[in-house]
Amino acid sequence: MKEGAADPWPNPSAAGDWVAGVDEAGRGPLAGPVVAAAVILDPRRPIPGLRDSKQLAPARREALAGLIASRARAWGVGQASAAEIDHLNILGATLLAMERAVAALRAPPERVLVDGNRAPRLPCAVETVVGGDRRVPAIAAASILAKVFRDAQMQRLEELCPGYGFARHKGYPTREHLAALQRLGPSPYHRLSFGPVRACAASPA
Repeated sequence: MKEGAADPWPNPSAAGDWVAGVDEAGRGPLAGPVVAAAVILDPRRPIPGLRDSKQLAPARREALAGLIASRARAWGVGQASAAEIDHLNILGATLLAMERAVAALRAPPERVLVDGNRAPRLPCAVETVVGGDRRVPAIAAASILAKVFRDAQMQRLEELCPGYGFARHKGYPTREHLAALQRLGPSPYHRLSFGPVRACAASPA
């Protein structure tokens, strides 16, 4: 199907007027924050081409993120730092980022649909949706915003900590990243509780 055509969502009724979709980006990397986004779509201002962010090219994600920001009823982004990930573990930090994303909405949602099978604690009804970024438009929109925001964060970390290649691998454990870790040691933005970083930090200089 070409982008821009009608989207065959299996459960279109899940997108109510004040239902927020929530998704995250950055659980797997060795560095940088985990980022979550919450989006309440406006049914009067549809956004063609919404997909799981992993199915979109970077330029398309950027374009859709701009449409989401301008057409959604409300949207919010929250994050948890590498230090919070080390303190809470990645699941706890992810749920914290989701709570912060929902709190950043300009209006409280009536219900929240969260991608996956674990939900944050929120002052409203919450439902988890496995594969939600492929099934619920608002969750797909949240996945796009979270990914675009996190990629921008990693671009900034490239400027703060040159040499690791953050702008290219976004903190994921690529061969380039692991080699830089061995050469430079962990940066202040690395997740020390993650095995490859912990092993590198423990290695003698």
